[in-house]
Amino acid sequence: MSEIKDKSIATFLDELASKQATPGGGSAAAVMGAQAAALISMVCNLTIGKPKYAEVETELKNLLIEAEALRQTLIDMIKADVDVFDKLMASYGLPKANDQEKSQRSERIQIVLKEATLVPLACAKACAKAIELSKIAADKGNLGVISDAGVAVMAAYAGLKSAALNVQINAAGLKDRDFADAQLAELDGLLAAAEQAALHVYQTVQSKL
Repeated sequence: MSEIKDKSIATFLDELASKQATPGGGSAAAVMGAQAAALISMVCNLTIGKPKYAEVETELKNLLIEAEALRQTLIDMIKADVDVFDKLMASYGLPKANDQEKSQRSERIQIVLKEATLVPLACAKACAKAIELSKIAADKGNLGVISDAGVAVMAAYAGLKSAALNVQINAAGLKDRDFADAQLAELDGLLAAAEQAALHVYQTVQSKL
C-alpha cells in the first residue's frame, strides 16, 4: 500500500472521509503543520534574490532550510500517526479469554498508549516550531506574499490544537499518571505560548496588508 504522502490530495480526503479509522485527525494535524512549513518556504523562495530584500536574504535562506526540514518531519508524522493508531487497535484486539491473556493485553495497551501520546505530542511541538518560523516570514518576508505567512501561522496553530486533542485523549487512558501528567504539562506549555505567538504573527500580517 502506498503511503499517504504519495497520494493525491483528493485520495487523501476521500480516505479521511471514509469509514476507515485511518487516516484520521492525527494525520490531518500533521498535514496542517506540513502546509504551514511549505508556506513559510514559499515566502522565503519569493523573497530570496529580490534586491529590495537583500538585507534579510541570509536570514531567509536559513529560514528556508529550517522550514524544509520541518516540512519533512511533519510529512513523516502523517505515517507515524497511522502506524501508532493501527498498533493501538491491534492491542485492543488481543485475546482476553483468561486472566493471563487479559493481563498481557492490558500491559500491551498501556505500552502502546504511551507511544500514542508521544506521537501527537511530537506533532504539536513541530507545529509550535512552525508558528515560531512563521514570525520570521511575517517580519522579513516579501510583502507581495505576506498573506501566505498569515495562512502559515493559522495552519500551524490549527495543527497544534488538533494534535493536542490526540495527546489528551490517549493520555486519559494511561494508568501511569506521572507519565501522563508530564506529557500534558508539556503540552499545556506549548498551547499557552502558541496562542499569543500565533495571534501576534497574524496581527503583524494584517498590519502589512
